[in-house]
Amino acid sequence: MSSSPSSRIQNPALRRKVMSAADAAALIPPGATVGMSGFTGAGYPKQVPQALAARMQAERAAGRPFQIDLWTGASTAPELDGALAQADGLRRRLPFQSDPLCRERINAGAIDYVDIHLSHVAQHAWFGFLGRMQVAVVEVLGILPDGRLIPSTAVGNNKTWLEIADQVILEVNALPPAEMEGMHDIYYGTAIPPRRQPIHLTQPTERIGEPYLRVDPAKVIAVVETCQGDRNTAFAKPDATSNQIAAHIIDFLAHEVKMDRLPQNMLPLQSGVGNVANAVLTGLLDGPFDHLLGFTEVLQDGMLELIKRGKMTAASATAISLSSEAQKEFNDHIAFYRDRIVLRPQEISNHPELVRRLGVIAMNAMIEADIYGNINSTHILGTGMMNGIGGSGDYARNGYLSFFVTPSVAKGGAVSCIVPMVSHVDHTEHDTQIIVTEQGLADLRGLSPRQRAQVVIDRCAHPDYRPLLQDYFDRARRQGAQHTPHLLGEALSWHDRCLRTGSMRP
Repeated sequence: MSSSPSSRIQNPALRRKVMSAADAAALIPPGATVGMSGFTGAGYPKQVPQALAARMQAERAAGRPFQIDLWTGASTAPELDGALAQADGLRRRLPFQSDPLCRERINAGAIDYVDIHLSHVAQHAWFGFLGRMQVAVVEVLGILPDGRLIPSTAVGNNKTWLEIADQVILEVNALPPAEMEGMHDIYYGTAIPPRRQPIHLTQPTERIGEPYLRVDPAKVIAVVETCQGDRNTAFAKPDATSNQIAAHIIDFLAHEVKMDRLPQNMLPLQSGVGNVANAVLTGLLDGPFDHLLGFTEVLQDGMLELIKRGKMTAASATAISLSSEAQKEFNDHIAFYRDRIVLRPQEISNHPELVRRLGVIAMNAMIEADIYGNINSTHILGTGMMNGIGGSGDYARNGYLSFFVTPSVAKGGAVSCIVPMVSHVDHTEHDTQIIVTEQGLADLRGLSPRQRAQVVIDRCAHPDYRPLLQDYFDRARRQGAQHTPHLLGEALSWHDRCLRTGSMRP
């Protein structure tokens, strides 16, 4: 059950620092580097960013431009990224976003966007690579009498922001259920090389930390009371295309079990964000696998349903991002889910050491793949940023199995998602194991580039584009012996044609 914000602030010294969002926002200076909580539309501050945006607009109207550098865990919501972008208040943004207004300003050159692997953000901040953080604004669910903090619906980079920021503003949100207390596992054993030690996590559900975040009370300059929900993501119901993709993956996993390359209950699952990824998880509800485990970044509707139905025993993540319907299910049965879900910092949920040790099966969406297995996860036609690389690289390079999934075409068939050469590379062919579209699945493990190309064309390309890809590949090979045959004058011609005509079709 939710409670009032005041009842959740049990430390007297910090209760005396309660103020309005506008007063708290007035403490953030122009030009500051600000770390805010939030990961995939969960656990972000709700009121201070909007008050800050209003202040920025007023200052700009008075001829005093006011911008900040903003770091988060991952994407946030219109109340944060959207509001600050609308106010022309962002100078630099990292490491991931998905807001339309923010994206528009990034692609207009108005915001410098630094796209980083999510597992790298905290350590780059510790190392000093990113500069100094003046202020952290972090949502929590409560403050204990001794000053420790109850984490919210996303942990993200909050542990690091609270440690490295000069000053801290806390938003205490009373809407999420207080019974979430105890669901979190905050690991404080990280260190900077050469003092690092192994992270002793050998099962997804093990706990290696403590349930609370720490902060130096002397750094807290404001506490703001809120009672507001996260950005509830409305997932589309699985359509025929996503169902076909899910079926290909499930058939492949069943074959791997039959070949004794996977145990019967598989290995821990990671799923990226979005409708296709969520549909794949939904497909597992009727699959032949039981006693599943999750080790992922974001727990979405599909994984919650797997836990509810008993197909998945437990899951580890750094955030919970649900639709309104799934959020109600979670709130109504919080005691059930608290025993089956662990929320960790993203430096743990995305840590390459742990992904490799646990043998995670990774499933991530892409924008396009080329015939050799290079993957573009981030850029439309090579130059326009969509969202960012997120954690896909953390899992793809280190996972036991790694799937990249997409429909074979986009824009009503005007764009092929399988192309001769990707227009931007986020994951090289060396990090790509399996590509899946509704047309089929291409298992690229152990294949040479020319073998890969034929498999991708045969199994993943849409029939409208398959002959064009085959023609390109055949002509490239006729040039003579090449390890990776290409016609460099034509390799990006599909993208160029799309820029000029709106379609990749000749």
